[in-house]
Amino acid sequence: MTRRMVLVDIDGTLFGGMNSEVAFILYLLRRGRLGLRQLMSAAWFYLRWAPRYRRHVAKKNKAYLNGLKVDDISTWATQFVNDALLPRIRPVMLQRLAAHRRAGDFIALLSGTPAFIVQPMAQALHADGWSATHCDVKDGVFSAAPPITHPFNKEKLQRGAELCAKHGLSLTKATAYADSGHDLPLLCCVQRPVAVSPDASLKRIARVHHWEIIDPEQATVLHSPLGI
Repeated sequence: MTRRMVLVDIDGTLFGGMNSEVAFILYLLRRGRLGLRQLMSAAWFYLRWAPRYRRHVAKKNKAYLNGLKVDDISTWATQFVNDALLPRIRPVMLQRLAAHRRAGDFIALLSGTPAFIVQPMAQALHADGWSATHCDVKDGVFSAAPPITHPFNKEKLQRGAELCAKHGLSLTKATAYADSGHDLPLLCCVQRPVAVSPDASLKRIARVHHWEIIDPEQATVLHSPLGI
């Protein structure tokens, strides 16, 4: 039996609704974990880095973590994942993960979401690996600088290829689940691209190329290679 890589996006794919990082920021705010320093740092990030990142500046902005200890964020994020994210995972995606696990596939979460959220989620789902955004850290404390790595668009393809190479698996024989047109660089390079509740741009491409489309809200699955 040939083991295949399965790359799974998080936001919009494993679950819908509010973005997990936005939800985590609100979680921190409600608990008084973010103060004036963090809010001012996040605001200044927009002004400083907008010319470089343009419309993607919000995705790059991790300055709300500025001055917070890595260990504290890790503890709070793990609790947040258990309380707020795991109950939101779509049943159809749980079914898919179970099917891939039975098939002996290598399951890896691949997301632009920060690592402190992705890691506990990967552990809870018994994933074999993960790759996520790594924020800038100095002496155990987060800084206001842009992230060190950010698996988004073409960089997501790069991180997916690195995961495959690390574990001796082929990207061209992999399966990838994603929801956004920003994921097309990755989806176009795998054997089985799966569009989960896709946005308009991804849905259009998926239909043209006859990719599998999953509509979790209507429990509709088209052309399922796993027979689920």
